[in-house]
Amino acid sequence: MAYIRRTLYSLHLCGLISTVIPVMVWLLLMHNVSEMSWNASKRSSNWLEYTAADGSPEDDFKCSAILEGDTETLQKAKLLLITKDFKRSVQIPDEYYIHATQDCRMFKLRRKYLTFPLSQEEEDFPLAFSIVVHHKVQNFERLLRAIYVPQNVYCIHVDKKAEASVHAAVSGISSCFDNVFMVSQPVSVVYAGWSRVEADLNCMADLYNVSTTWKYFINLCGQDFPLKTNLEIVRSLQALKGRNSLESDHGPDWKKRRWQKVHEIVDGKLKATEQAKDPPPFNLPIFTGNAYIVVSRGYVNRVLEDNHVQELMKWFEDTYSPDEFLWATIQRIPNVPGSVWPNAKYDMTDVNAIARVVKWEPDEGSEGQLGAVYPMCHGKHVRQICIYGAGDLKWLIEQHHLFANKFDVDIDVIAIQCLEKYLRNKALAEEH
Repeated sequence: MAYIRRTLYSLHLCGLISTVIPVMVWLLLMHNVSEMSWNASKRSSNWLEYTAADGSPEDDFKCSAILEGDTETLQKAKLLLITKDFKRSVQIPDEYYIHATQDCRMFKLRRKYLTFPLSQEEEDFPLAFSIVVHHKVQNFERLLRAIYVPQNVYCIHVDKKAEASVHAAVSGISSCFDNVFMVSQPVSVVYAGWSRVEADLNCMADLYNVSTTWKYFINLCGQDFPLKTNLEIVRSLQALKGRNSLESDHGPDWKKRRWQKVHEIVDGKLKATEQAKDPPPFNLPIFTGNAYIVVSRGYVNRVLEDNHVQELMKWFEDTYSPDEFLWATIQRIPNVPGSVWPNAKYDMTDVNAIARVVKWEPDEGSEGQLGAVYPMCHGKHVRQICIYGAGDLKWLIEQHHLFANKFDVDIDVIAIQCLEKYLRNKALAEEH
């Protein structure tokens, strides 16, 4: 509405008001109709809510009971997941997205994307996201749908090695939104190699150049999922008051081997050599963290433009899993916006940072077990990481983290569907 008023005033100053006023009146009417439609639809709670009509067989299980941790409902959900008919009914092939996105208006309508900000507070605090994808388009699209709002910007990096159908489907989805785009310089990602950092860095640069208004950068992978609505994320970030939130601590001694030796790629895999690396530049202490970060625009500016940081990144290029050290170390460099002092008293673990909650198998334990960091995984472990099941949701939605890793439609689609539904209903019910 304010935009239309400003436009009318500008046209008046230019002497064009008499020729354009009919169009502007039409826009005003459409705005009022849209506003009335939104209010009416919010009261009826149908067109933006996720229902069985979206292709999700939600009549087969009760998400409300699952979120409450009801044992009987969770057991029924587990049995449902192994039935062939159910597994077939919830799969969305890449070809669906390739064809559906040829009509973007219908795609966004059918998939119930939020095409307008739900509040002024959110509109005034835009965010930037990078999403790294290499498979499972359905996972990615559900993630995008859950976090999508028109004031944010989203950079998508698809691994150059990904199948052609993945590239085509993700490209088709991105093309339907003005604020979602494919990274300008995709790379072929090698597990634990520098290319994983490079994927985020290339998106960082694109996001920084495409918009000057976003406040915070959050990096995601295609198997992440939010635990908070966009409004809750905005308020969590506002509460940081310019600080960053990511794991950054002195870490265990055994991890030092990952950056004390030179590594090289052999037959597509990263291998350690016997060659010792030179000390880090500027005598910087190396800190331990992980790939997931929530950082201010000022932090991103230093990453992209500061000579000292550039030299540090160059030094990390032949280390193992540099994403476990790079962001955490930059976070402890004095004068980096949002950083903290390198003293051990300022160490932050992944449990305390808001960036991401990940359940590592060695740290799991039964309730009350001494030494356990979090309860047992209800899904499946892959590389010692919990792929969440429906039984994990009750615990997850009680956490302060913004996102959780990992989810997989092939392991437990019910967990994703119920979390989706919970967040959408919560977003629509929030007082803005």
